[in-house]
Amino acid sequence: MKDLDLLATFLEIYRRGSLTRAAGALGVSQPAVSGQLARLEQQMGGPLFIRSRGGAHPTDLAHELARRVGPHLDGLRQALDRDGDAADLRATVRLGAPAEFTTARLLPAVAGLTRQGLRLRFTLDQAEPLLTLLSEGRLDLVVSSVRPPVAMRGLAAMPYIDEEFVLVGTPTAARSLDRQRLKDDPVAALAYLPLVAYAEELPIIRRYWRSEFGRRPPNPVALVVPDLRSVLAAVAADTGISVLPRYLVEAALHAGSLEQLHRSPVPPLNTLYLVTRSGSVQPAVHHLQRHLVEHAATWGSL
Repeated sequence: MKDLDLLATFLEIYRRGSLTRAAGALGVSQPAVSGQLARLEQQMGGPLFIRSRGGAHPTDLAHELARRVGPHLDGLRQALDRDGDAADLRATVRLGAPAEFTTARLLPAVAGLTRQGLRLRFTLDQAEPLLTLLSEGRLDLVVSSVRPPVAMRGLAAMPYIDEEFVLVGTPTAARSLDRQRLKDDPVAALAYLPLVAYAEELPIIRRYWRSEFGRRPPNPVALVVPDLRSVLAAVAADTGISVLPRYLVEAALHAGSLEQLHRSPVPPLNTLYLVTRSGSVQPAVHHLQRHLVEHAATWGSL
């Protein structure tokens, strides 16, 4: 049980972003939390957090540990209180999430809960405004494509699911590429193809180019539309190429209407987070959070 106590303390620090806030939630002193963290770091063979005035910043080791143990510890907690599940569902939860992910994944995942009496009210938007609404108390749970910044206090995040991004275009676009040049100098090989983007700042595309090629994309931007499903439709119409989550393009790739233009030995991933306000979470929110994590385990990477 001592190892479980260490992991529970670690998870509180990870989700609350502060040893002080974790100590308050656990009802123990900060030195006790520091001591438990030190013992766990010794067992893990490396630091889990980088401490600063702004809080405790997770290392890569912490992200991986939270991803592995978080759902299981939550499940153990809930196993001790299964009798409350029916009552938990007789409530309304305000859930914020990206529109595309909601349509493709969240709605099928929560349909069974709504039939059991849970009432859901969705707000569809990008991560930053949704996290602001959550911090203001106007949402209860957010599926976020970014981890809440340290400056946004009062929020607790846990890793939810990894989404894989793929560079796609039509078969016509794929045939136009010089394969040897694509291998030797991918930025130059792709530069003449116009982009279809989600936003003027090219957030997804720019991240992919920097991650895979070490540079910003020099391509012309043909079309900007703030909906990834519309980006997909524009790419399928041969307006240009784009970077999209695999879960959105999988069907088109299987059908042959789109092709993956570039492959990496290590697929580029982005972690989605489930974010709540720090402190006591209402039972219905906790129940929904646990259900989403359990359901996502059947997906693998998106």
